[in-house]
Amino acid sequence: MANLKEIRSRISSVGSTMQITNAMKMVSAAKLKKAQDAVEKMGPYAEKLRELIANVSMNLEGEINNVYTEKREVKKILYIAISSNRGLAGAFNTNVIREVNHSSELQDKDAKIYLMTIGKKANDILKKNYSVYDNESHLWDNFNFETSSTLANKIMKAFENKEFDEVRLVYNHFKNAATQIIKNELLLPIVIEKNSDANQHSVDYIFEPNRDEILLDLIPKTIKTQLFKALLDSNASEHGARMTAMHKATDNAEELRRDLILQYNKARQATITNEILEIVGGADALDG
Repeated sequence: MANLKEIRSRISSVGSTMQITNAMKMVSAAKLKKAQDAVEKMGPYAEKLRELIANVSMNLEGEINNVYTEKREVKKILYIAISSNRGLAGAFNTNVIREVNHSSELQDKDAKIYLMTIGKKANDILKKNYSVYDNESHLWDNFNFETSSTLANKIMKAFENKEFDEVRLVYNHFKNAATQIIKNELLLPIVIEKNSDANQHSVDYIFEPNRDEILLDLIPKTIKTQLFKALLDSNASEHGARMTAMHKATDNAEELRRDLILQYNKARQATITNEILEIVGGADALDG
């Protein structure tokens, strides 16, 4: 009977776990819809902004004179690792940590690696092996374009002051609820492509005041947009990864509960059979 009691306790525990994982799946699914809509709305704006910069810079003579497009000898690299503050999201956070480690190993040995972490999970692991320049995990507590722009200004100021020669973004790109693609993008210096695609889509603009001053305004906006889009992608990817992980956990808990119920019924049947045998044996002994 003690065995039956233990199995009943496990069945109850698994049932409670299944209710929690199912509730977390539903919450993540609701948040995912809003986050996915934000990513889809941001995509065309970011793409149009890149196209606009390409068109404006297409006919400029010589190189663009802007501090954020300046290419330097890479001696100090800042990795911005975007993870989450919470776990239970499958390989979402692990993939970011793995990509930072892999990418840093490929860099020149003389280059110094610094980290800016956005998310407690990445910070807790990466701070053991790297010099953490800044931890911006609190950004997720009040995430919007304004807070993202403030952080972008801080990063641009550090690049402008030559604290870093290169700034890279490492984050999860949202493809769908079940698939997140790890990205390692160059944020600074910004690369403006003057290619045939830009020529095909070029527009005959009337510039006021002039191209150079317009680019001075557009380039910082592009950097802010790229960072905000990466954060939106990561936010949607987190909810998608957690929804998928909790869905699988719920299915596993349901399967485990079915096995435990079967095990319980077998044990109960064996106990009843033994009791019947004992009663029959006792009755035979009294008749004898």
